[in-house]
Amino acid sequence: MTSEVSAAYAPVIMSEQESLKSSSVRNRGGVQRVEGKLRASVERGDYYEAHQMYRTLFFRYMSQAKHAEARELMYNGALLFFSYNQQNSAADLSMLELESLEKSGAKVDDETLEHLAKLFSLMDPNSPERVAFVSRAIKWSSGGSGKLGHPKLHQLLALTLWKEQNYSESRYHFLHSSDGEGCAQMLVEYSSARGFHGEVDMFVAQAVLQFLCLKNKTSALVVFTTYTQKHPSIEKGPPYVQPLLNFLWFLLLAVDGGKLTVFTVLCEQYQPSLKRDPMYNEYLDRIGQLFFGVPPKQSSSYGGLLGKKPRYLCVNTGHDS
Repeated sequence: MTSEVSAAYAPVIMSEQESLKSSSVRNRGGVQRVEGKLRASVERGDYYEAHQMYRTLFFRYMSQAKHAEARELMYNGALLFFSYNQQNSAADLSMLELESLEKSGAKVDDETLEHLAKLFSLMDPNSPERVAFVSRAIKWSSGGSGKLGHPKLHQLLALTLWKEQNYSESRYHFLHSSDGEGCAQMLVEYSSARGFHGEVDMFVAQAVLQFLCLKNKTSALVVFTTYTQKHPSIEKGPPYVQPLLNFLWFLLLAVDGGKLTVFTVLCEQYQPSLKRDPMYNEYLDRIGQLFFGVPPKQSSSYGGLLGKKPRYLCVNTGHDS
């Protein structure tokens, strides 16, 4: 930071240091005064100076263990920069909010997840900063559980990507959420916008089988029921005109029963439909293991059963592929 910038903000910094020693109410007032001065700088177009001051205050708060204040300042600052289309500055402050979450051991809660999803939604979809931000956000939201992110965050990301008509990545995040209904509605739009008429059953088949591979029977049933009810090209059932849909219906019933003979006969009878996609039998091998006690094949590897990961989940997330 230049000496001129430092001098201009020196009274504010001193005031802020004094307020940090006072009560929480006075402290909040100090934050508001600083935010007011920073907002004025941005409104004047002094983006660089304001950005540097945000960073200075962030590290000052962090050194004093004022993590909540640091996060609030970064979140509001990022929103302000986004409103002026200052993508780089906004993305930098967004990453600093994540840094505070990571270093402070903050608990995962709905408000924080909504803040992260909001920042994600405002970033340029093609920017490398968005890739870095969402990969770290997902990793943080797992809370050290080893799972690939919090279901609520995945749902919010899926909704943003759906609005952007990025259906394939939206679909991936819906799979890791608990929102089977939202997934189905997105798939209806995806199928109608990008698919062939003869593929309407295949869009939902992949989702149902992948939900089952994740041991999520509830979402598998919801996505199937909602999709078949809402898709304009699917006649009311069961039974359905499309054999693959009938297979899925029977499979969802069989999963609840857990009888291997029923599962085996079902897969044999519907082989002509299942051959339409070579992945179907891979999914069913896994489903057989999870729900029907089928022993795993020695050569089986199920890392790719959920489809291609978004590129930001393939880089430095701390999770296996």
